[in-house]
Amino acid sequence: MKKLLALLLVAAMSISMVACGGSASSSAASSEAGSEAASSEAASSDVKIGVCIYQFADNFMTLYRNDIKADLEALGYKEGTNFTMVDGANDQAKQTEQIDSFIAEGVDVLIVNLVQSTSASTIIEKAKAADIPVVFINREPTAEDLALYDKCCYVGADARQSGTFQGEIIAATENKGDFNGNGTVDYAMIMGDPENVDAQYRTEYSIKALEDAGLKVNKLYEQRADWDQTKGQENAANVLSQFNDEVDVIFCNNDAMAMGALQAIEAAGRKVGEDIYLVGVDALEEAVQAVAAGRMTGTVLNDDVSQAQTAVDAAVRYLKGEANDKNYTIDYVKVTPENAADYIK
Repeated sequence: MKKLLALLLVAAMSISMVACGGSASSSAASSEAGSEAASSEAASSDVKIGVCIYQFADNFMTLYRNDIKADLEALGYKEGTNFTMVDGANDQAKQTEQIDSFIAEGVDVLIVNLVQSTSASTIIEKAKAADIPVVFINREPTAEDLALYDKCCYVGADARQSGTFQGEIIAATENKGDFNGNGTVDYAMIMGDPENVDAQYRTEYSIKALEDAGLKVNKLYEQRADWDQTKGQENAANVLSQFNDEVDVIFCNNDAMAMGALQAIEAAGRKVGEDIYLVGVDALEEAVQAVAAGRMTGTVLNDDVSQAQTAVDAAVRYLKGEANDKNYTIDYVKVTPENAADYIK
């Protein structure tokens, strides 16, 4: 009750001090950011938020967690006092222990980037028993899992869209992805964690987009590289040594692996855009620069800024005793040489 009263007082003070206006945004969900910030300029000093990231070393999640940190601090929350961010080190058992510790500490809300999406139901049941709301980010629980608790929601992007955009980028090339002229797109797929729904959907829908465009496809190679640049390089080197100039396209489920693949492509004497195509996902800065320079065919923007703001907005609504929708989806955006300059930070 003390925390709720403090938050209501903050909201009343903020309304009297701030004139709310429209906010330009890439999605309907994130367009609420301005109003949420306006109603929460200062934070109740005893609010506690636990933020669990699957792995700090992940390039994209580094951007995402830094965005969350900045958004929370902009609302007046202090790291170490009002919120704590922990590294799951890609170990679900470790992350579950971290969540147990947050629950024992009595946090008011959890923001969770799961190590394994299949662990969502376990986390939800723990949080529900303690009456602690949960905002899941980046790795999506099933609809059945989200239905287990009225105080949990998911903020993310539809990975099917990202895969579709990868395929459409290749289908839009001059030779429609067929460098060797055999009438078939001969491709290699470098996957993230195959248990992760994002990896599954990006793998499936990138190829579906080619088939939907009426193109014939031939899978030469498919292996996991766990979102890692070094493993991406190793896998690309493998496929190029096995199939050499048979490979028309290398699809990577994220940009970290794509940057590794680019190293292998260039080391093998191949050149993107001249005898091979390469696409990734996330629009990491180095990948966007590679696209702008013609060293990558394209990538797909995974909007960390809008997702982080939407996740913080959802957490604030839970703190205020308000409800959230079950899902907040942020659109992906194709990044190609034609528009890459717009996405260089």
